Amino acid sequence: MKKFIALAFGALLIVSCSDNLDGLNENTKNPSFVAGESLFTAAQKSLVDQVVDLNVNNNNTKLWMQYLQESTYTDESNYDQVTRTIPEQQWSIGYREVLRDLKESQKVISETTYSEADALNTNNKLMIIEVLTVYTYAMQVEIFGDVPYTEAVNIDILTPKYDDAETIYRDLINRLNTAINGLDASNGSFGVADNIYGGDVALWLKFSNSLKLRMGLLMADVDNALAQTTVEAAVPGVLMSNVDNANFTYLSSQPNTNPVHANVVLSGRNDFVAGKTIIDFMNATEDPRRPLWFTTVNGNYIGGEIGSPSTYSAHSHLSDQVVGATANGVMMDYAEVQFLLAEAAARGYNTGDTPANHHAAGITASMEDWGGSAADIATFLARPDVDYATVIANSTATTPWKEAIGNQKWVALFNRGLESWISKRMLDYPLLAVPTEAVSGFPNRYTYPIVEQTLNATNYNDAASAIGGDAAETKLFWDIN
Repeated sequence: MKKFIALAFGALLIVSCSDNLDGLNENTKNPSFVAGESLFTAAQKSLVDQVVDLNVNNNNTKLWMQYLQESTYTDESNYDQVTRTIPEQQWSIGYREVLRDLKESQKVISETTYSEADALNTNNKLMIIEVLTVYTYAMQVEIFGDVPYTEAVNIDILTPKYDDAETIYRDLINRLNTAINGLDASNGSFGVADNIYGGDVALWLKFSNSLKLRMGLLMADVDNALAQTTVEAAVPGVLMSNVDNANFTYLSSQPNTNPVHANVVLSGRNDFVAGKTIIDFMNATEDPRRPLWFTTVNGNYIGGEIGSPSTYSAHSHLSDQVVGATANGVMMDYAEVQFLLAEAAARGYNTGDTPANHHAAGITASMEDWGGSAADIATFLARPDVDYATVIANSTATTPWKEAIGNQKWVALFNRGLESWISKRMLDYPLLAVPTEAVSGFPNRYTYPIVEQTLNATNYNDAASAIGGDAAETKLFWDIN
């Protein structure tokens, strides 16, 4: 009996020791499971950071749209995409940090068991993830052209094929329609894990329809029938005021400040001044947004010559409001929506109002959002070089409405480089300066990342051939008029 007890105690001791040793292999500070909601938050921040960023290693579109000029190192103002491998950053952030996390978030949330109350919100979470997935893929197409899609973000496919850009875009519109139809404003979604709308599904519906409006218009010169039906279906559900703006909430301390604050203030560098193109245009119209966006030099607004070194102290800089730590990261706003509606109305689509009224509403929304006064807005709208009908009457452009809408939309999209760059290619306005030492013509796309040429050469070569050449000047499928 004593022998049996001893053996049993020994076996128990062995099991206990084994359990303890197994526990030593567990890193309790590095959890093996990440909640889908946390993955969504991470993807959302990575996406907005990339859209907002001013870092010359990541996003040069604010320079290309000549809102700013570099003070010392001018490569990026002169359209150099290669020295800092900027396309690779856009590519990798889009696929690795946004689309991968969104895909994993969708998978985890689909497989997670929630309480009965939280389960009602699950479908909305999945639909919101789908909306941001559509947004991100659309951005990649609008930037590069043909890109990996059907084989993208698949750990088992290391060299994904590139899909036809137009085919992708049409599919994305269909996916967006499905997501819109699947969102249910009577239930919640992500709550505090959503740093744009706080989980408000009604606002996500407005954002989704506004994205649908923009994507529909992008197809106008390719398939006008599809564009019109897409736009007119979206119109009733778009953003209705600045209260609806899709603004990412940044915090006052690193690493969660607005990237522009990090680029301009925390960096301790004086790399950027106002661009001559935007300053000269706003000076000519006496635009009351100048003091909201820029500082003065001896009482004057002075922009740096595009492509040339521009002494920091001799030129206007970004205002404290623009470079604030908690400045909003804007994904979509009411001003942009009104300018999109102005274009749609000018094309003859049914938007419920005239191009002139949408145009005025877009200017008004921009000024109000930045803190402009009612008196300044009224005075500005009455100017003959701003009033839609007068600009149209005096225009020598082939398509006068493109000039009227394109110029004021460009101003309203200040500090939103990527969206402004897309708008320029849609409307062909504003007319921008040729940089003094430009290494290419105006960039109609990012060139493909160099790493793709070496690690995915066959698919890269096929894609470059399909779009007409891997050059900055190559126009994408939608940019034909």
